[in-house]
Amino acid sequence: MVGGELLGLLESRRFPVGEFYPFNSGKKPAVVNFRGKKYACAKPSLESLKKADMVFFVSTDEVAEKFAPRLAAAGVWCIDDSSRFRLVPGVPLVIPEVNGCELKSEHRLIAGPNCTLTGAAVALAGIHRRFRITELRMATYQAVSGAGKAAMAQLEEELRGYLKNGSVPKLAGGFPRRIAFNIFPQVGGFDADGNSVEENKVEAELKKIWADGRIKISCTAVRVPVIRGHSLAVWAKTARPFTRSALIKELLRTPGLKFSVLPENYPSPLDNGQRTELVYAGRLRRAKTSPDEFQLWIVSDNLYKGAALNSIQIAELIAKL
Repeated sequence: MVGGELLGLLESRRFPVGEFYPFNSGKKPAVVNFRGKKYACAKPSLESLKKADMVFFVSTDEVAEKFAPRLAAAGVWCIDDSSRFRLVPGVPLVIPEVNGCELKSEHRLIAGPNCTLTGAAVALAGIHRRFRITELRMATYQAVSGAGKAAMAQLEEELRGYLKNGSVPKLAGGFPRRIAFNIFPQVGGFDADGNSVEENKVEAELKKIWADGRIKISCTAVRVPVIRGHSLAVWAKTARPFTRSALIKELLRTPGLKFSVLPENYPSPLDNGQRTELVYAGRLRRAKTSPDEFQLWIVSDNLYKGAALNSIQIAELIAKL
């Protein structure tokens, strides 16, 4: 799904593509359309990938691990959307609006972040720089598109079953629970402490992107029956005192963020999470539990800013180097 969005963004943003080489697993024939032409996909090899100046990895961890380091060593820019290299020392984990300065010609392998934390990383970056966030609590509300096409098909099939029979069928799918008319607090498997894979990713990656390992981060990742657009409810404590007006000023000038001051103008996935290039935030208020804590609601398109758009923005910055 991210690959399809990436192709569309390469076209709509007029990225300077000279020669275009699409690849797939090679298990069966596939054709993609790009700028009015049809291209047959090939099975990737190191030699075929080396023909490119830049390679977008919208694939598995295994494929990225097999090719990206060797391509980068050969001078090819590699923008990896998998999770394989995000936490590897020396590999920049980049959101352009937040830490685009990490892009340097000597680091040809660049990782893109988990789509869940992108909204928080962008929305809170300015506040963190000015007031230093010391503790961050987050509840995520993650769309099924984040789990791929099969997950979306499962939701649709469950909805059809409900409309036909009046009950949600139990289907063999990738989710641990039925998703239609339901939510569940599990995105990925659990570790020995009961934290999910997604929750651990949020903590580790956000610390790396903000270059601050001191932040205490606690997350509950929840899957919801939304097609597209991740939402976050966040509680943040700061080291330096703030006023609501000072937070508003910072949010209004944060790159890549559209902040709504009026509480009733809060964003939602259906209104603000469908092929939108910005991160959206609203419902800012001081938390009642602590005078040095505030709350914020954040929405972003998990397939755009959470993945494909972020990769294109990285590529655009690379093109300027």
